[in-house]
Amino acid sequence: MNRTRATVLVAALTALLVSACGTTENAPAETPTSAAAGGPVTVTDSRGKAVTLDAPATKVVGLEWGEAEMLVSLGVMPVGVADPKGYATWVTAAKLDASVKDVGTRAEPSVDSIVALEPDLVVLGSDRGATLIDQLEKYVPVVVTKGSDATDNLGRMRSDLNMIATAVGKTAEAEKLLTDFDAAIADGKKKIADAGAAGKSFAIADGWKEGSTISIRMFGQGALVSQIGLQLGLKNAWTGEVDKAWGLGQTDVEGLTNLKDQDLHFFYNASDGGDVFADGLNSNAIWTSFAFVKQGNLHRMPDGIWTFGGPLSGKQYLDELVKVYTV
Repeated sequence: MNRTRATVLVAALTALLVSACGTTENAPAETPTSAAAGGPVTVTDSRGKAVTLDAPATKVVGLEWGEAEMLVSLGVMPVGVADPKGYATWVTAAKLDASVKDVGTRAEPSVDSIVALEPDLVVLGSDRGATLIDQLEKYVPVVVTKGSDATDNLGRMRSDLNMIATAVGKTAEAEKLLTDFDAAIADGKKKIADAGAAGKSFAIADGWKEGSTISIRMFGQGALVSQIGLQLGLKNAWTGEVDKAWGLGQTDVEGLTNLKDQDLHFFYNASDGGDVFADGLNSNAIWTSFAFVKQGNLHRMPDGIWTFGGPLSGKQYLDELVKVYTV
């Protein structure tokens, strides 16, 4: 932290720490009433820590794009976001205002930039690390989401959204978002079944090129967008090893040879403009031999659908899946 800001930051410290103090109350059941009334609210975050605010937060910084999307979808425009330019590229479901400040990269957010905004809450994911959280909690209340959980990513998305909504006094908005999302799932599942596509296979990936090497990241059974596909009545054909948090697995072109289903549809993301599937693999003999390539069942998702987002990005994703399987 530079010295020119030190005096201002220390002056704000006392008031901010008061609102950051935890409590041993297990308050999620009673917070919707408190939030609606504009009084103190308490949420218990993914650390098991109870965070109490004097009132629902209105000046919020989001350090993960999924959490930032949730804030915007709840009607709370963040005052700061990590890498808003990148957010604009990858997330179109809930757009940021031009007034949102850049507080650094997602990997290395700037504590100085965050505290200078004088937020009354910072929301970040559990994978950010204890050091950053400890630094921020010297100045501002921090709520840590789970961010991802391959054992139940849809349930995790719901709990993260509801926790954030309680902290910002928007529980009614969260309920509507989830109700609309559930209705979209039910409607999409019916349309797929009516089209005779229930049980059809899909695979979802993104990829990148380093030198002459192309790496492919597969979205396995526990990935959020994979679970959306499963809820629609489809089957994820990728059964390879994945990590426990995100449900993601690493492979190469040769590793895709187990995708043998002749009816498989292969979806991929390339919002940053680097399309390795269309441009980097078009002359690869293994790639061009796959049935989904030969049959034209290769689908680049529209740019700006965040695969790790909230209900609005999730609905964008399911709409694209439904569109393909009901043609």
